[in-house]
Parts: sequence; structure tokens; C-alpha cells
Amino acid sequence: MSETLKIISPVDGSIYAERPLATWREVDAALAEASDAQAEWKRTTIAERADLCLRVMNEMLAMTDEIVPEIAWQMGRPIAYGAGEMRGFEERARYMISIAEESLSDLVQTPKEGFNRYIRREPLGVVFAIAAWNYPYLIAVNSVIPAIMAGNTVILKHSAQTALASERFAAAFEKAGAPKGLFSFLHMSHEMTERTIADGRVDFVNFTGSVSGGHAIVRAASERFIGIGLELGGKDPAYVRRDANIPFAIENLVDGAFFNSGQSCCGKERLYVHADVYDDFVEGFVDLTKKYKLGNPLDGATTLGPMVRSSATSFVRGQIESAIRSGAKALIDEKLFPASEKGTPYLAPQVLVNVNHQMDVMREETFGPCIGIMKVTSDAEAITLMNDSPYGLTASVWTEDKDAGEAIGNEIETGTFFLNRCDYLDPSLPWTGVKDTGRGATLSSVGYEALTRPKSFHLRIKT
Repeated sequence: MSETLKIISPVDGSIYAERPLATWREVDAALAEASDAQAEWKRTTIAERADLCLRVMNEMLAMTDEIVPEIAWQMGRPIAYGAGEMRGFEERARYMISIAEESLSDLVQTPKEGFNRYIRREPLGVVFAIAAWNYPYLIAVNSVIPAIMAGNTVILKHSAQTALASERFAAAFEKAGAPKGLFSFLHMSHEMTERTIADGRVDFVNFTGSVSGGHAIVRAASERFIGIGLELGGKDPAYVRRDANIPFAIENLVDGAFFNSGQSCCGKERLYVHADVYDDFVEGFVDLTKKYKLGNPLDGATTLGPMVRSSATSFVRGQIESAIRSGAKALIDEKLFPASEKGTPYLAPQVLVNVNHQMDVMREETFGPCIGIMKVTSDAEAITLMNDSPYGLTASVWTEDKDAGEAIGNEIETGTFFLNRCDYLDPSLPWTGVKDTGRGATLSSVGYEALTRPKSFHLRIKT
């Protein structure tokens, strides 16, 4: 009897869905089909690929009304925000389709008499995409659509928590008339995933997940010379300068900290605020946080849903309690959020002050609805603290002085630097990180470079 995957819903602890895990025979068949399909797909024109991918995108969008509550049941995001993920899905898919022709065109070299020289971008082959649960469609689309547009085929292994998202992708490809083997999905164990990565028919792996998961991916591919894209953890900082628009910064940073119950790779996890505006900022931040409504994500009035599982809330509570024991002060009374209860996925948002970098809550990824706020006295101090992290996905500075903000951005060790913005992916810019956040890039024209290899053509045209 085959093993099964169970999706335990954070809404009520029930088994929302159950699926058999793939056997090696099924994986082997999927790899064979993907390899065969890629041999044909790479010969299609970019216009033909775009036509299919746009149909896939439209088929996915047509399922939005079904997808929104499905997301809530699988990982807890309130239905009030579910459609936003599908709008982001469309934005990224449409943009990556629109730039494919230019991004994948030949690079013609300086003319040389008697020769024709150019660089062609060849597809890699079979792309194995491993997507995370916190944004099941946004994360997957970063890999799936560009890989197909570049002439590859795709096998998607989604997180066990949001496994139904992969089935939605498959349904969209089928309805769009995709050739057999172009896109497939597999529900897989960790062991089967590692075996698949080690298989010679996989030509690229794109993984979004934890740092420990990233190390496991690298180990699984250690005997192979294939590309690996890793988008891992984050501990994203923000600095509020003395000249910032404080109400605007508060509104955006509260959302950046608590959207998706803080379960965002690029969510704000630590704030540094100039002493001159610190008290006003903290007061406003706390007041706005108290306006959130924690509850059942299927309730349209809920603005803060459960975390993905009770063990996640226990981890965040542990960070909070450890910080308080070391001198931090909690500014949110959990009683203001009656749904918050120990041993469940429901957790009240928390704002901590009197924090420092000896506390895990300011150094290690929290991935939950908790934020630490530190007072600083200069740009230099803020820069030092922002860089004092093993991670580097995004960072933001809030100021009315654009030049000063850009100058600070030049000093920050991060993949994306924001000025007066946070928690957003612009598909025209590469999504990338430094340090333990991983390596490689998705989105933008740079994202296409990872999904192709250069092939040089050196043609003597006169003999």
C-alpha cells in the first residue's frame, strides 16, 4: 500500500485532503514523458509558447473563486486576501511572457568580416520546481511559466501543505491544450524528491523553502553538475529615518509585518527607528496592530488568519517568551485577540521593544506575527544592525530624502532594496538573495538566464 499525503487544515485541524504519494515507477514515467516532450517543445517558437502560457494563465484565473477558499483551508490565509494572490499570479505570468522574446533572443556580436557570431540561449531540459506553501501560486509561477517559455518542460512538486495548488496548475495546462509531458506534478516524499534530483533526466532544480531544506537539495544534487536555484529564509529589516512620513511608514510596515500572519519570506521581521521619531512610531504601530481581527479565515471580516500549524505558533511563542526573559517588553495584550490560544495555529500579533541582537527574535527567522523594534541614533548604526544577519532577501528604508535613502541602500547586504516600500515583488526585477537566503534568481530577464544555457555560434561565411 502506498504512503499518503494528508493536508491538515489550520482552520480546524481536520484532514482537508488526502493523496497517495508517488511511487518511483510513477516518478520514472513522469521524467520519461518530460524528457520526450522537451525534445519537441524546444523547437516551438516563442510566440507559440506565449500563446499556450496565456491560455494557461487564463484557465488559472477562471478558477479563482474555487482557489481562494481552498488556500484558506490549506494554509490559513483569510479569504479577504486570496484573490490578491491570483492578481499577483497574473501580473508575474503576463510580464514574464511579455519579455520572453527579447530576453531569449540571440546575442549578436560585433561584426567581423567573414564571420557571423552570436550566442543562442538554449533551454536546459527538464526543470524540477519545488514550491513552498506560504504563497502557493505566486511562488510556483516564478518557476513554471518562465521555464516553459524558455523551452523547458516542468515537473512541479508542491509543499505537502498546499499540494492542491499543483493539481490546479495541471488542470490549467490540460484545459489549455498543452502537449503531454510539458507540465506534470507529483506528490512526493522527501526521500523520493532527493532521488528525483539525483536522476540524470533532471536538468535544473528550483527550490523555495527553509535553509535546512536548501542544504538537503544541494546534497541531493552533489554528484551532478546541474543548476540549482534556492530562495530560502529571510529576516528582513526596515529603517525609519527621522525625516520619514511616519503615518505612511506605520501603515505599510504594519502590513509588511503581519500580512499572511507574518508568514512571508520578504515580510518585515525587525525594525530600526530613529530616536527622534521612535515614540510616535511605536505608539502608532501598536494602535494599528490592535485593529487586526484574528479568526477563521473563511470569515470575510478576518484580517489575520491562523498560522500554518500549531507547531509554528509554538515556535513563535518560544521566541517571544525568550526575548521577554532577556528584557524585551511586549506591547500587545493577547487578550485583545480572543481567538489566540496556546496549542492551536491561532496566534495574536505581537510587538516587542527593548530588544537587541542577543535575542533570537532579532537574529533568527520568526516567520510569524511578531516584530521587534529597536531605537537607533544614526544612519550608520542602522546600517550596521541591518547587516547583522545571516540572511539577505529584502531591506527597506523610509525617508523623504531620496538621495540619503539610496546611499544607505548601497551599504545594505540584500537581494532587493526598497525605498518607502516593502513586501512586494516587481516582476521586472530579479528576485534574489544573499548569504543564507540562497542563490540564483527568478523573474525579470535575469530569471531567464538561469533557465537557459549559452550556446556559441561561430560561423565562417567566407572561405
